[in-house]
Amino acid sequence: MRIGIVSDTHNHLRNVQRIVELMNAAAVDRVVHTGDITKASTLELFAGLGAELVGVFGNNDVERAALQAVAERHAMRLAEPPLSVTWAGRRLLVLHDPYHLSAEQLTAHDVVLHGHTHRAVCERRNGALVVNPGESAGWLPGHNTVGVLELERLEVEWLRF
Repeated sequence: MRIGIVSDTHNHLRNVQRIVELMNAAAVDRVVHTGDITKASTLELFAGLGAELVGVFGNNDVERAALQAVAERHAMRLAEPPLSVTWAGRRLLVLHDPYHLSAEQLTAHDVVLHGHTHRAVCERRNGALVVNPGESAGWLPGHNTVGVLELERLEVEWLRF
């Protein structure tokens, strides 16, 4: 199973359109957004994905009711963090702010996906693979990244744009 990972889009619509193109070309099975979507218009663009979008709210997602309404209309799943799911036999934890991550959460999951820092990270901590897809809000032109996680092998491929 291939999981697309995106974070901190901050309503940068041109980048969101590019992310949709990249994820569709990568033929991911699901896309996880780790928060800071910001506006409902961003989710409208994510409706162009060929895969289900699952995500959590971030600290800048203050328009939760509008985001939730669009998510429901497009069969997307948004939740308050942390969100724990099991896909392809792997336990994943999705949250926005990594500073809220506990040692117990690390040991209880195979993979932790987060955002907030705008820095791409892929490292092992307490037995879990911890991934932040990095910058996608357009604040660092030429350094925008999203990730594709191969769940069986627990390998991440970076897609730069």
